[in-house]
Amino acid sequence: MFEGFDLELISLRDATLRVRHGGTGPPLLLLHGHPRTHTTWHKVAPRLAQSFFVVCPDLRGFGQSSKPVDTLDHAGSSKRAKAKDCVELMHTLGHERFSIAGHDRGSYTAFRAAMDYPDTVKSLSILDGVPILEALERCNEKFATAWWHWFFFAQQDKPERAILADPLAWYGGSPEKMGTGNFQDFCAAIHDPQTVHGMVEDYRAGLKIDRMHDEEDRNAGRKITCPTQVLWSQHDDLEFLYGDVLDVWRLWTTDLCGHGLPCGHHMAEEIPQLLASELATFHQRHQ
Repeated sequence: MFEGFDLELISLRDATLRVRHGGTGPPLLLLHGHPRTHTTWHKVAPRLAQSFFVVCPDLRGFGQSSKPVDTLDHAGSSKRAKAKDCVELMHTLGHERFSIAGHDRGSYTAFRAAMDYPDTVKSLSILDGVPILEALERCNEKFATAWWHWFFFAQQDKPERAILADPLAWYGGSPEKMGTGNFQDFCAAIHDPQTVHGMVEDYRAGLKIDRMHDEEDRNAGRKITCPTQVLWSQHDDLEFLYGDVLDVWRLWTTDLCGHGLPCGHHMAEEIPQLLASELATFHQRHQ
């Protein structure tokens, strides 16, 4: 995987991230979702590296990156803390401004980076996500049935015990669908108790401190000011839950485009060529 990319552990002020990077061109940061690691991008990143300097970290709490210290407010697992990691990581690699794309839970960190660092993020891609505040305020029986895990993961201890009893049965996945190397990395992550706890803490932060940060932004009238692309899986839940996904994002953005893609949730693994093309076209336009 990732031929021509470098793999290293990069120490930041508050975290140590496992990072792959490679390619030539303007910088583009790719953020994975739950329960994946950065290797979910293994078919997308090399394609993008033909036009971009591509950076793929394991988010704080995920994969082989460091795990934050637990606190009552879950601040160490907040998207604000993870966005700060991203900005510091890119600065460490020599890039003061960069573009960013985030999938699933990674989309919340990407969103927070664009909100908190408007002079740093040049363009933003959101893949299969809406703002956490919107998801919670629009919650109904459809959301609670389809995304019940948001509320189960908020419980203490029980989610970790349930997942770790049989991680692969809980999450699913296979080398045939994911690729051998990506599947092996994923399996190592979901069988590691510290990583499972770190991934669940991401959800606990979502229901508390992340929601509070979104509310503060909305109350202050803050919006994402960089060009924003929203892509979603047509065979997953966003259209079922929200109908017009772009309509959810219009209140949060000033320059918005996007559409659905013919795939299931893990789009980087299912339609890597199409996804790479969509990302490359959008972010090249906004360099």
